Amino acid sequence: MKIKISILICLAIFLISPVQGQDDDTGSQKQESDALLASFRLFEDEDLLEITLRFDLSTYFRTKPKKEYLKANITFHLGETDSISEDIRLHTRGIFRNQYCKYPPIELNFKKAHFGYSDLDSISKLKLVTECYSGSENSGYLLREYIIYKMFSIFTDTCFRVRLLTVNYIDSENKRKPLKQYGIFIEPLEMLTNRTNSVEVKSPALTQKHIVPNLMDRLAIFCYMIGNYDWSIPGQHNVKVIKPMVIDPAGLGIAVPYDFDWTGLVNASYAIPHEDVGTASVRERIYTGICRSKEVFQKDLEIFAEKKDEFYLLVNEFPYLNTKEKRDVTRYLDEFFNRLTRKSMLTDIFVNSCKNF
Repeated sequence: MKIKISILICLAIFLISPVQGQDDDTGSQKQESDALLASFRLFEDEDLLEITLRFDLSTYFRTKPKKEYLKANITFHLGETDSISEDIRLHTRGIFRNQYCKYPPIELNFKKAHFGYSDLDSISKLKLVTECYSGSENSGYLLREYIIYKMFSIFTDTCFRVRLLTVNYIDSENKRKPLKQYGIFIEPLEMLTNRTNSVEVKSPALTQKHIVPNLMDRLAIFCYMIGNYDWSIPGQHNVKVIKPMVIDPAGLGIAVPYDFDWTGLVNASYAIPHEDVGTASVRERIYTGICRSKEVFQKDLEIFAEKKDEFYLLVNEFPYLNTKEKRDVTRYLDEFFNRLTRKSMLTDIFVNSCKNF
């Protein structure tokens, strides 16, 4: 009797085991499928992200290739022992910084890479803002530029999201020493338009009149606050214009700014005003927005006054900017907000200085 019972138990285990094995395989496949659908949260998370780029640094420094791609490998460090690596391509980008900086900005090409994350695998090209030169001064410029992107995001989700990085540069030819700097990933335009259900609008005929009025004013005043005159709707210089995919009889667009190194708030040593601007320093503010009534300007400026504490909190709680840098940024913002209290500001700065388009 005991022998029969033992045989029955063994038989039951034998019959059940394949079914359990099949369930385990299904679970494993499901986990793998979930991983492929998972988001890396490249622009949702705000933790400092460490990456490593391996490529021919000598060619990068010597030729600053803008058309020819360099072979490269990128590693995203997920933890002390966890990382993902893929072969990619890269070349330099930009105009002034490409010519002037030792470390020109970079465009990463992800087209043939497969990271296993939905957002990373949807990116074909990704902009990397680099430190112009080595040293704490240039680190400060980049960190200030990152803060400006975050400041604009306080107003709206219709902005370029950014991710702060530490970048390890490794020479694939083993001829140069490794170096480590800060960097910024800028959200690709395609990701922005998909996220906001909009499309890019390109036209040399666009002016500030073709932008939603209150959003145009907000951008112009924001640029005045940070000391930025290096932007323009005609020609889409340092702005992208997008239009929501909704029925809108007016057909007006939204201007999204980027590239803030030539601003008074960053105050880079290489940022020298153009002769036709008429200022001695980029720290001098110029209002280049379209003309509105005094009442409209007053209403627009009240929004900035409401956001004041958020701006200061962002700066003061930013852990990577030293105390001296924070003090300089807040003093520059103080100048703007102190002007808001002057009765003559509306007339002197905005009404008399605005542009008629």
